[in-house]
Amino acid sequence: MTSTLHRCRTPTDWLCPCGRVARSLRAADVSYGEVRHRRRRRDRGGVRKVSGQSVVPVLEWEDGEAICDSVRIVEHLEWRSAP
Repeated sequence: MTSTLHRCRTPTDWLCPCGRVARSLRAADVSYGEVRHRRRRRDRGGVRKVSGQSVVPVLEWEDGEAICDSVRIVEHLEWRSAP
């Protein structure tokens, strides 16, 4: 099983906070799947179910823990990979 990144539908990893998280996950060598969500927040029931909010990005770990906000996710990845 892998982690899941709930993100927007922006087609590139350079234009939004979701892309920043995707780049950080690859740099940390974390295997993950992606679920891309529509722009309208009312259509983000999957994100709301995982995190209690409708804002992306949200990283859902294998154990079910969810981390919201790109800055917090990147900081968590850096903390996990620290020696």
